[in-house]
Amino acid sequence: MPITKISSRSAGEGPHGEIALARGEAVALRMWREEPPTTDKPSASRPYETVGYVIAGRAELVLGAETATLEPGDSWLVPAHAAHSYRILETFTAVESTAPPAP
Repeated sequence: MPITKISSRSAGEGPHGEIALARGEAVALRMWREEPPTTDKPSASRPYETVGYVIAGRAELVLGAETATLEPGDSWLVPAHAAHSYRILETFTAVESTAPPAP
């Protein structure tokens, strides 16, 4: 099986501004690069589990009745089917992995 290599410099951008990185049958990786501050990201529930890692900036993850501030070096988990939303507080760059792959 050949190696799959994706450069973030040339990777395609998805419909929500995400950068599509490596993708397999069971897991996918994407990057959110320099997302501007916002408070209007709607709550969502997805059929996949998401883990992420903050590279730069700050955001709040709202999951149920809990809110966590995400800063550089932090990682997070959103369980599949959990209603959640994000508030970007400072220009935000992060990588996320979804399993199974996000569509």
